[in-house]
Amino acid sequence: MSKKPGNRRVLSLLVTTCMPLLSVPASHAQTAAAKIGTATTRPKPMTMPADAASAGKEQIVVTGSRGLGRKVTDSINPIDVVTSAQLTRTGQGDLGDALVLTNPSLNMQAHQTDQAALTSSIRMRGLNPDQVLILIDGKRRHTTANINSDSGPESGETPVDIDMIPVSMIDHIEVLRDGAAAQYGSDAIAGVVNIILKKSAHGGSEQGLVGANYQGDGFTYLVRGDHGFSLGDDGFLHVALEFKHNDLTSRDAVDNRTGRKDFHQEGEPDQTRANAAINWGKDLFGGKANFYGNVIYGHRHGETPQFFRVASTLPSYYPWGFDPVDTSDEDDYAATIGLKGDDFLGFGWDVSSTYGSDNIHLRQHDSANLSYLQTYGWTPTSFTLRGFQSTQWTNNLDFHRAIPVPVLAAPLHLAFGAEHRMESYTMSAGDYASYYGAGSQALVGLSPTNAGSWYRDVYAGYVDLDIQPVKHLDVDVAGRFEHYTDAGDAKTGKIATRYDFNRYFAIRGAISTGFRAPTLAEEHYSTLGVAPTYAGGQLAVNSNAAAALGAVPLTPEFSTNVSAGFVLRPIKNLNITTDVYQINIRDRIVNGGSYSGLQAVDAIQAMGIQVPSTISPSAVTAHYYSNGASTRTQGLDIVANYLTDLNRMGRITWDLGISLNRTRLTHLGDDTNGNPLLTAQGISYLTTTSPRSKIMLGARWNWRKFDVYLQELRWGETKDMKSFRSGPFANSNSVFYQFVNTPVWVTNMELGYQATQKIHVAVGANNLFNMKPRRLPANGAYAGAEIYDDYSNQMGYNGGYYYLRVNTTF
Repeated sequence: MSKKPGNRRVLSLLVTTCMPLLSVPASHAQTAAAKIGTATTRPKPMTMPADAASAGKEQIVVTGSRGLGRKVTDSINPIDVVTSAQLTRTGQGDLGDALVLTNPSLNMQAHQTDQAALTSSIRMRGLNPDQVLILIDGKRRHTTANINSDSGPESGETPVDIDMIPVSMIDHIEVLRDGAAAQYGSDAIAGVVNIILKKSAHGGSEQGLVGANYQGDGFTYLVRGDHGFSLGDDGFLHVALEFKHNDLTSRDAVDNRTGRKDFHQEGEPDQTRANAAINWGKDLFGGKANFYGNVIYGHRHGETPQFFRVASTLPSYYPWGFDPVDTSDEDDYAATIGLKGDDFLGFGWDVSSTYGSDNIHLRQHDSANLSYLQTYGWTPTSFTLRGFQSTQWTNNLDFHRAIPVPVLAAPLHLAFGAEHRMESYTMSAGDYASYYGAGSQALVGLSPTNAGSWYRDVYAGYVDLDIQPVKHLDVDVAGRFEHYTDAGDAKTGKIATRYDFNRYFAIRGAISTGFRAPTLAEEHYSTLGVAPTYAGGQLAVNSNAAAALGAVPLTPEFSTNVSAGFVLRPIKNLNITTDVYQINIRDRIVNGGSYSGLQAVDAIQAMGIQVPSTISPSAVTAHYYSNGASTRTQGLDIVANYLTDLNRMGRITWDLGISLNRTRLTHLGDDTNGNPLLTAQGISYLTTTSPRSKIMLGARWNWRKFDVYLQELRWGETKDMKSFRSGPFANSNSVFYQFVNTPVWVTNMELGYQATQKIHVAVGANNLFNMKPRRLPANGAYAGAEIYDDYSNQMGYNGGYYYLRVNTTF
């Protein structure tokens, strides 16, 4: 694996260039009053004591209630707030990894393979990333162009790449753990993650971090900073920069074919990422309107090795064997502009336009095309494999108004609006040599016959009504209609209610319907992945090749979400919320229609892709995306926090998070040939690869200039139906073995010291005791080297990680 000698020079240049800018003295101008998503606040009976993280203030959240701000404990829906300080204390350089360590309902797949390893995505309540809606200041965030083309629970996913949002620009994150499609549209089945940007007109912060794994790899360095500037006395401009690099990690065992550690596939890819963001707000027309917006840009270069090819594969080029390396160069950008005000015929109003695009170019080096070599007498060793582009242009018009009604205990709050969204997805072909014949090793280039561009329009309208018919009772009713030019219509609704018995106890509940439209990538993507001894083809579901294997066009997923819970404050400084839920999803889009043998070979080659002659037909599979199954997910979330004041010995903030979760199959569909759309392995991907439980126990002690943070995190059990990699059932598409990742406790710890009024230094360790998941059995480990379950959504397998962090504020 080659390293980039220029990375440290780039880092030095970035620090030298950017830090003087970020150190400009803070302006004395007042912060602009207008904020994105500014909302009316309705007082409620229940109160909460000052929290250590919020310095005596309880956070006002706007997620889950259109135009109506509430305190966290007053929310009609279960909402968690993750502050920027909490994200920083994790020691993680990526936003996705940091969120997993701060919220019990969020997880990530332990390891993504191939091109999917270059995108970060989060799961909520045991459901897939595409079923979690990501918002930036209440506006829909565009999705990645990089489809997960591998098998596994997230096959076909093109979620929001959350790591392309700079942490340095984040004020806090609101995590809504409930269905919200009636309020926000498609994808909000599991819940919503609303990222609130910083809007200060003065001050800022800087952070530097270095870290590495106990095993000596994965060296990481990170610099980030932000600063606010005033725009007159009624506006702000906030800027943020971030740069991060991490080296490759490898947890593969010795290759039993060579007796050496040749594999570098199980681990984190080598990545370099730069992010920048600008956020602004400015009053116009004497304060009658506010002009706001933001621009977010990210660039990432990543490299991820594939399975090792032994020396006999191509001795004339690679006498010691070779390890093809997939690389990506990605540019991700988004811009929002809007205008809002408080009085248009008595209504608050907000008109906005958001455009986002993700562009990825996949290449490969240290590789070869054996078919090209046989025909032309030579082969390139580097290829351009394919390009992807995903765009999303969203336009919104929203209104809200509090209407006094004498018979009600509080003003009725009405919100309504309309949305238009245009989406596109483009796949561009690779080099001729990358797809000629059997194609480049590991990942075959995309041929022109499978390339193309696809578009659709989405039109939506919604209405949301919040009523307080009697004192202490709050009822919210929402309805939404959406029309997709390719997937038809969807109607969704939600009723949520809350009753406060007194300042100590409240109950809440909700029932809602939701949907997720198939993505353009799921409808049109095709590829071939080749390992040394087996191959898997992905067929475009709308193709003739897929139709021959029983495929039909995709339709939306539909869901019903029921939840109930309570909010409890039994004693001072103790707050507890408990919520149970059930999510039924009909017609889930899965990687079904699994065929093997000659049928699979014929279907793949009908797509214009040649299967290497060195691969036995019995080790070739073909899949397509289908509405293959219906599931029921049931769970329990408990969140509690407590503040202990030790007087002269400081104070301790305690937190507890418990997420219990299970998913069951309620219906399995058949293809048009009468065959089940999922194998036993595919069913396990849906139902048992997410942990049955996740428990987080944390304590932060602040005393004088010192602070200590300790977290115990327990990952629950996962199960997976794994493929045999050796023996009589090797690479079978019908015979599998069950692998169980047993529960494991992980300890995270950080020690901090306030060196000066503005400088804080911390050292920490994630996975302090270097815990790792169970290893696969010998007959399930490919070449004896691939030793962990990649598809588990439990802990990762890099092991212990230590870091040094320095923060400054000004």
